[in-house]
Amino acid sequence: MTAGKNRSRIGREAEDAACGFLQAQGLVLLERNFRVRGGEIDLVMSDGAVVVFVEVRARQDDNFMHPAESINARKRQRLVTAGTRYLQRSGGLHTTRSRFDVVCISGTGAGRKLEWIKRAFEA
Repeated sequence: MTAGKNRSRIGREAEDAACGFLQAQGLVLLERNFRVRGGEIDLVMSDGAVVVFVEVRARQDDNFMHPAESINARKRQRLVTAGTRYLQRSGGLHTTRSRFDVVCISGTGAGRKLEWIKRAFEA
């Protein structure tokens, strides 16, 4: 398997794990991999009346950097752009409250850790 396919598989598995975890916490999946020119959101979910835009970050290990640290200002702006477009395209949702969460997954197998950071940053 090539590095790109392996990274894609790892990303898909991380998104599956994050989605399952968040659904177990009561969130409802609205859309996966919402893409627009200028940005993408891994998971769009609802938490009651709040639309939650979720960025999933996975690392085999976090010795070099915590997964959340890889979300720089440019990436945050791309997430905000995509979130804004999602709300605009969703009709009545544009007046709904929203937030940006991050789910960090590090490690593999039984040693895998999942961390949910609510309101990771402001738009």
